[in-house]
Amino acid sequence: MAGADISAALADYVAARAGARGARVIEFQRLSGGAIQDNHALTLELDGGSLPGRQEFVVRRDAASRIAASLSRPQEFAVLRVAHEAGVAAPRPYWLCTDPSVAGGDFYVMARARGVSSGRELTSGALDERQARAVTRQLGEQLARLHAVRPPRPELDFLPQPGEQGAAAARVAQYRAALARIPQPHPALEWALDWLLRHAPQGATVALCHGDFRTGNYMVDGDRVSAVLDWEFAAWSDPCEDLGWLCARSWRFAAKDREVGGIGDKADLFDSYAQACGQPVDPQRVAYWEAMAMARWAVIALQQAQRHLSGEELSLELALTGRMLPEIEMDLLDHIHMLEAGR
Repeated sequence: MAGADISAALADYVAARAGARGARVIEFQRLSGGAIQDNHALTLELDGGSLPGRQEFVVRRDAASRIAASLSRPQEFAVLRVAHEAGVAAPRPYWLCTDPSVAGGDFYVMARARGVSSGRELTSGALDERQARAVTRQLGEQLARLHAVRPPRPELDFLPQPGEQGAAAARVAQYRAALARIPQPHPALEWALDWLLRHAPQGATVALCHGDFRTGNYMVDGDRVSAVLDWEFAAWSDPCEDLGWLCARSWRFAAKDREVGGIGDKADLFDSYAQACGQPVDPQRVAYWEAMAMARWAVIALQQAQRHLSGEELSLELALTGRMLPEIEMDLLDHIHMLEAGR
């Protein structure tokens, strides 16, 4: 389906759901980012209905190929609704469509937020010291609100529980299975997964985790976190998994010395998180999950490269992601060495 045809079909769909007499397309274009799913900005002028006037939406659709671990669009939409209801700055979810005749596959429509999401831009001087600290503290608050969501939640029954083995051991098993599907051997990753299994922490509270909470997946408007994006890896897990992913060296972009996503310091993140949830943060547990984050990112980089090499989705971006593997492995081994030295 051509771009103009898709935009017209989407406009008709939104008009019908909003009870509008009609809709005029002002803008329809693909948004940057979204290496795993396709996001399109859709701006409409709606004639009457529940959302009259100019409205700015994002339409999230399946990419040409997908990573097996990512949620489907209906599942992601369900998570987005729960997060939004929990007070997280998730974009307001409007409508889910599973009728392929509308736009060729599943998609959902959500509100479009204002702000900057580029990790490179946010860590290269876009924020002054006051703004950076405010954003860091808000990130802690956002995670605390999300982690207040606990199972059981019938509307999220598609999310598997870690089970008696615990969240960390479950993750190691998941990444081993993913590595087994990649033809080339990767001994550094295998060794790191062995280490992570031997040192897996026990006794974690299970909470709803974003699964990809990092710089690049939230938007900043001035000194405010305006939206938390990309919920396709949400899961029931150890809350420290989200904290570790955010703090991992891989997501600091242009500011490697800033421990929290290239933006701020762990002291501010941990303090705001603890104030919001009433429980202190264990820095050593977060450091363990930073190692897990780098192992996971290495596996994802390999999977992205396979999407290109297999011919499923020819993409320079996917190919270059695979080329990052040696750097990720080095960061991972350095981090484990640091953890061992501190024991």
